[in-house]
Amino acid sequence: MSRMYSNIAKKALKKMLGKVMVLKQYKSKLVITKYPDMSDVKPSQKQKEKRSKFKEAVQYAKSITQDPAAKKIYQKKIKSTQTVYHFAISEYLLNH
Repeated sequence: MSRMYSNIAKKALKKMLGKVMVLKQYKSKLVITKYPDMSDVKPSQKQKEKRSKFKEAVQYAKSITQDPAAKKIYQKKIKSTQTVYHFAISEYLLNH
């Protein structure tokens, strides 16, 4: 099966499974597992702080990608394999 058809099949299967099962790719194996039940898991204070910081980083990156002037500046900073969005997130996390 070609890679394109494989991806289409995976996307269709993922949509059908919804929040009941999870698709995981390990090298050439495709594994289907039960969707994790996180209802009893309580995040620690440090996890809450990290999540909050990451949320701020995402908001920052979105603001950069939506501003054409700022996006142009960032495009000069990034490598060819990076995106402005991901670069902005990593820059925010390193500097805040």
